[in-house]
Amino acid sequence: MDAAIKALREGKDLSAQGGILTPLIKQLTEAAMKAELDENLIPDKTPNRRDGSTGKTVKSLAGEFELKTPRDRAGTFELQIVKKHQTHLTDELERKVITLFALGTSYQDIRRGWSKLCVR
Repeated sequence: MDAAIKALREGKDLSAQGGILTPLIKQLTEAAMKAELDENLIPDKTPNRRDGSTGKTVKSLAGEFELKTPRDRAGTFELQIVKKHQTHLTDELERKVITLFALGTSYQDIRRGWSKLCVR
C-alpha cells in the first residue's frame, strides 16, 4: 500500500501498463486463486494436496503480468477464476478485485470470501 501511495505521489498512472493497480490486481488475483484451491482441497473429503504453482502471463486493462497459478497433486483441480488457457482477465474480475481493495479488504478476507463473489 505504501508503494502505491508513493507511486501516486510520483505521478505514475493508475491503470496503464506498469501502473499502480497492476501489482495489486496480481496479488489479489493470486490470493483468490489460492482460496479457490483451498476450498477444493478439503482434508476430510480427499487426500489430495497442493503441488506448487506454474507461471501464466495474463493481460488486463491494468497491464500484463505473470500469475502464479496453484496446482494440486492429483491434477484434478481446475481454476474457475482464471481458467486454463485464459490469457485475459475479464473486466468483471478486475472490477471485483479493485472494489475489494478499495474497501480495505485484507488478503485473508478476500481468500475466505472469494467463493461467494465468483460466478461459477
